[in-house]
Amino acid sequence: MPSAGPTPGPGPRQIPVVVLAGFLGSGKTTLLNHLLHRSGGSRIGAVVNDFGAIEIDAMAVAGALGDSTVSLGNGCLCCAVDVSELDLYLERLARPAAGIDVIVIEASGLAEPQELVRMVLASEQPGIVYGGLVEVVDAAEFDGTRAKHPEIDRHLALADLVVVNKLDRAADAGRVLSVVRDLTDRAAVLPATYGRIDPEFLFDCRPSEERIGQLSFDDLHEHTADDGDHAGHLHTAYDSLSFVAEVPLDPRRLMTFLDSRPEGLYRIKGYVGFGPYDVRNRYAVHAVGRFLRFCPEPWAPAEARLTQLVLIGSGIDAPALAKELEACQNDAPHADEHGMWGVLRYVQAPEGQDSGEQDPEDPPA
Repeated sequence: MPSAGPTPGPGPRQIPVVVLAGFLGSGKTTLLNHLLHRSGGSRIGAVVNDFGAIEIDAMAVAGALGDSTVSLGNGCLCCAVDVSELDLYLERLARPAAGIDVIVIEASGLAEPQELVRMVLASEQPGIVYGGLVEVVDAAEFDGTRAKHPEIDRHLALADLVVVNKLDRAADAGRVLSVVRDLTDRAAVLPATYGRIDPEFLFDCRPSEERIGQLSFDDLHEHTADDGDHAGHLHTAYDSLSFVAEVPLDPRRLMTFLDSRPEGLYRIKGYVGFGPYDVRNRYAVHAVGRFLRFCPEPWAPAEARLTQLVLIGSGIDAPALAKELEACQNDAPHADEHGMWGVLRYVQAPEGQDSGEQDPEDPPA
């Protein structure tokens, strides 16, 4: 069984919060139901266009989702609650007793995804971390939707991941994919039918009783769907890279790599050792789309001081990325006193201080 990548560290567990957006009829609920069915035993918490948050067992009937929520009168979460109210629901879902592995905020078809992203980034809940903006596009109705709602161009430019859904119904699927890619800002663009994308692209699936071992990113190359005639191979649009290094990484070189990460590289996670730049801590790194965060964690006494990273995206050149990461290694015994400044910009500050987090509209530093 291939390695599942970095092992969990001693730091506090943070639950990714994914904002799921798209205009009416694009297939957001279909995609969410698909995630429920294929979550690998993980528990999904959802906030769905209402004032309440609900816990959803990932193995439960997906149809229970709609029956378990109370819809807002205006159907727009970003207009109906503020950050403090959303924090109440996130706090409930993030508490350890809930056992939630990922939280999905399904936006109204008329919601402003930018505002929802800002609300998640402004959250004061230490148990959550921004998990990305996923924009769902109806390929069959794309031209009509764009004519009626020109703001879709702005939404696509903000997205971290774009799912071009209903490709089987589009008369000119290739052209739609090309236009969507032109409108995104380096986001991964995934073709899909029936909202079928692999959950591992958004969150780490928990092993269920029926599975042996942990599904890793490497397993995506062996993993096939079994959903019937419409399924096909879910992993065909995905590329992944597992990188392990015994030599510490140079923080300046790593930040240059991260600042120039290529189009389609959606997710980076793992742990980085910076050697003499910080001998006491390793740094957990979490990148989704253009969002980036580092969290220092003390090395365990008997722990091998390795850098372990997993990168996943669509259409990425994994061998080239591996070479770029190898070039970030630096075994110099001494540290440049200003070398960590780029990394520290993305370290979350203690409560009450400016965290220095990147605005979702801003390009990488």
